[in-house]
Amino acid sequence: MTQRLTHLSHGGGCGCKIAPAVLDQILAETPYAKGIAAAFPDLLVGIETGDDAAVWRLNDSLAIVATTDFFMPIVDDPYEFGRIAATNAISDVYAMGARPLFALALVGMPLDKLAPEDIRRILAGGEAAATAAGIPIAGGHSIDTSEPIYGLVAIGVVHPARVKRNNTAQAGDVLVLGKGLGVGIHSAALKRDALPAAGYAAMIASTTQLNTPGPELAEIDGVHAMTDVTGFGLLGHTLEIARGSGLTAEIEFARLPVLPLAVELAQAGFVTGASGRNWASYGASVRLFEGCTNWQRAILTDPQTSGGLLVACTEASLQAVMQVFERHGFERAAPIGRLIAGAAGHAVVKP
Repeated sequence: MTQRLTHLSHGGGCGCKIAPAVLDQILAETPYAKGIAAAFPDLLVGIETGDDAAVWRLNDSLAIVATTDFFMPIVDDPYEFGRIAATNAISDVYAMGARPLFALALVGMPLDKLAPEDIRRILAGGEAAATAAGIPIAGGHSIDTSEPIYGLVAIGVVHPARVKRNNTAQAGDVLVLGKGLGVGIHSAALKRDALPAAGYAAMIASTTQLNTPGPELAEIDGVHAMTDVTGFGLLGHTLEIARGSGLTAEIEFARLPVLPLAVELAQAGFVTGASGRNWASYGASVRLFEGCTNWQRAILTDPQTSGGLLVACTEASLQAVMQVFERHGFERAAPIGRLIAGAAGHAVVKP
């Protein structure tokens, strides 16, 4: 490979996402944001709460789940870029409590900068992630672009009664996070040639771990809501649950799972631009604990690429939820707070 992939794009991974406040402005006048979705009673989930996928009811026992996700490189290795992007896209199906069926590839490549072999390796990485999920990549579309872009359309199925939305949490629910935070921080260090080998290995392991607990968690009656933490950071996706459910979220900073070098790197100033854009978008809805430092806020707003599931469940079902994560090999999964009655769409961060 003659080109570093991360030097061919202005951003990487889910840090490329449009900032939440800007996205709200863009979508404000779309038909479904204005309530026209009621004309389609079988559309169980649309764009109204910014959920992870669309869900269409086929009959009383089967619904189809459809989602798409794509981005620019977060790492330089073509194969790992493909694996991460595909894992991230498929995880949106798992976040709805669904089982993936197949995928389609979305490929945009700068043909004047990347050799065909490098592009083939990106696709091979995506195929490896799909194979790990037990699904085929059955087709797709490709275009010549100025920056490398890769991702998937992912299709899955779920029982309509087991769909897990991001707006159905209840007061008293415990919040559980499935993966460690700090992917964006690690990627910022990588782009500046400051990420140690151990940090790179931890980032790859996290971002290529499929969120396979999703369908099993959906079978637990005490699991009320679910999403995955990606480009808007932990606070952004927690606020989505709190806003949609009409509740306030409480997060305990000391309980947050993080990647091994995340604290050290954040303290050294390795923070993505997306982290600042995230805070500018929703900081007014968050009350941080007294003395909260810039590096601590950076972890809370850090854009996660292929991040963990965020689950809202009853206290009584917490043990069952943790056992599911443990069985699937999610060693960093941890309860991080709870949802309480209060101002809708607000969050309080405690030490």
